[in-house]
Amino acid sequence: MKKIIIRLFVLSSILVIISITYLSTVGIETDRLNKRISKVFKKLDKNLDIELNKVSVILNPLTFSLKAKTIGANLNYRGKILQLEQIGADISLLSVIKKEKFILTGLNASTKSVNLKNSISIIRLFKNDPKLFVLEQFIKNGYLIANIKFKFDEKGKFGNNYKLDGIIKNGTLRFSDKYELDKIDLKFNFKQNLYQFEDLKFLFNGKKIYSNEITAQKQNNKFSVSGKIENKDTIINKKEINDLIISKNFGLEINEINFNSKNNFNFQLDKNFKINNLNYNSDIVLNDLKIKNSFKIKKFFPKIKKELILRDHKIKLNYKKNDLKISGSGKMMLQNAPDKIEYKLTKNKDVNNYNAKVIFKNQINLQFLNYEKDKNSDLEINIKAQSKNNKKIFEEILLKEKNNSISVKNLSLSSKNQIEDFLSLKVDFLDKNNFKNKIQVIKNRKGYLVSGESFNIDRIIETLLNSDDKNKLSIFKRDLRFNFDVKKIYLDKENIIKDLKGYLFLQKNKISELNLVSKFTNEKKITFTIKNNGEKQITTIFTDKAKPLVDRYKFIKGFSEGSLDFYSVENNDESNSTLRIYDFKLKELPVLTKILTLASLQGIADLLSGEGIRFNEFEMKFANKGEMMNIEEIYAIGPAISILMNGYIKKNKLISLRGTLVPATTINKSIGSIPILGEILVGKKIGEGVFGVSFKIKGPPKNLETSVNPIKTLTPRFITRTLEKIKKN
Repeated sequence: MKKIIIRLFVLSSILVIISITYLSTVGIETDRLNKRISKVFKKLDKNLDIELNKVSVILNPLTFSLKAKTIGANLNYRGKILQLEQIGADISLLSVIKKEKFILTGLNASTKSVNLKNSISIIRLFKNDPKLFVLEQFIKNGYLIANIKFKFDEKGKFGNNYKLDGIIKNGTLRFSDKYELDKIDLKFNFKQNLYQFEDLKFLFNGKKIYSNEITAQKQNNKFSVSGKIENKDTIINKKEINDLIISKNFGLEINEINFNSKNNFNFQLDKNFKINNLNYNSDIVLNDLKIKNSFKIKKFFPKIKKELILRDHKIKLNYKKNDLKISGSGKMMLQNAPDKIEYKLTKNKDVNNYNAKVIFKNQINLQFLNYEKDKNSDLEINIKAQSKNNKKIFEEILLKEKNNSISVKNLSLSSKNQIEDFLSLKVDFLDKNNFKNKIQVIKNRKGYLVSGESFNIDRIIETLLNSDDKNKLSIFKRDLRFNFDVKKIYLDKENIIKDLKGYLFLQKNKISELNLVSKFTNEKKITFTIKNNGEKQITTIFTDKAKPLVDRYKFIKGFSEGSLDFYSVENNDESNSTLRIYDFKLKELPVLTKILTLASLQGIADLLSGEGIRFNEFEMKFANKGEMMNIEEIYAIGPAISILMNGYIKKNKLISLRGTLVPATTINKSIGSIPILGEILVGKKIGEGVFGVSFKIKGPPKNLETSVNPIKTLTPRFITRTLEKIKKN
């Protein structure tokens, strides 16, 4: 009996060993587990169904579990089908034997090429992450091939122990009508708290982007994201630039950008998708940046193009914890030939620091200084600046060309680009007229001292004469005082004044007080004053040498000798002025020549074009308001001719004058003094019975029409004004 028991035990053991070996290596096929596996998926979501073929089961005696595997299963979630190449499960053997609670300890699957959006919907059942929900909304297209492994806890619940890897092909993410990622190809590898993307390629709004690796590591409800991104020969057109709002950010109208870049980045992403601790390093090759020229700088760059181009720039960009550093260099196409530019920008919170060096080979004009760059030399401009709290401080601006230099130090500009302050301005250059300009403006306790050897103000005077508002400068934010002590001032090519002294006070961007005194080389004086008492502004100019000022008016030629006295009172933007010029000659005035010719006064006309007509006095009373000049009276008296006229001038549009001209004033006066005969020919009073001519001048400045009535008895007004002048003399 004992032998039989031993034999039965040995036989049973052999059968068990054979069965275990068979089940552990070959396994069995059965459909008895299908329903129980389906129930597990139903517990995840009642809308989730799994379609299984016969399941191959293999025993794992070491873990006391079963490995179930089937080929060609389908997951069905609300009509979305995920086709599986194979699916496998680790099942607790004890739960199968007891038939009480069917527990999965692990699950793995390999998909066929399946719809990407459907895949994300089903993956969310196992890993219900808000980021996956957001991603699902953006996905519009794409296919996925994946391998999935999940581990369940002792109670058969899904935990964080999983692994997901695979590839995505031809994916599309559309974030809005303006932003789209298309043709996405990548490899991915996800496991607990770690997400890796490799060999990433996609089109961003049609632009090719590459990445070798992007990694996201979960740490304390945050993700640490790092990676590399690269693009080649990317062209962004005007419409795309406007969509990205690049132009609005920089205040530029950018037409096109063509660039390559290699970028390394890392940052933290919180649960609200907010980016923190962004670090970014980029090497950029800017092939072309085309900007519409909307800058009013043609007067500085005479051959400037309609489109400005930055070309072949190599740029390094580093961003770390609110610190931005940009450095680069390349070509700048403003005019015909390329200029060179180097630059460096650092930004820390609200403080920006700028360094730039530009080497100009093209022509540059600084007309207000009468300066022009030599065609055969380079002009170098160095700028060192800082901006803080909407203010800009230029620590130094330096222009250098051979022995010429212009420098400004500690120039402070407001948010509206008005000058708040500066430490010094120094100029040392030869201008277009070969005059030496060497002065400096230095800040001191009393304001600013303007001093130096010499300065050419020819162009400055020209600008002031042609300006609509000769007093208002609108470039200073605060009131400033300038004191002058300059040895030599060039008024023009022929006239020089020396020992310029005085002061100028600017209040609310308007000259409120000015007092300048100087003298010509022949010791003749010139003074210029402006005084403002709050309501009225009084301006005076007096010079023993009128020619330098009168010659500014191009329609007057051949003016010589004479002194000038000007007085003006301005109140509420309206000025009333009187201009007097004494003892001068005039050789050429086209309008006067025409009047004399039409009046058949050829002798005087010949005199005008020959030696010139002498005048004892010229007086003009006029009022200015806006573009209109109303001329109350112009009266000129001389040995050969006297003129009285009035009218108005609308700037650059219309001239309308009328008046009376009387030849040979001195002769008439002499005849009138002869007893009896003078009374018969001329009259008892000077001018009585004398004949002159009346005239009218009207039309646009470049097309004046002149009419003359050669025979007319003098008006009482003319006689009265003549008598007044004679009595004064």
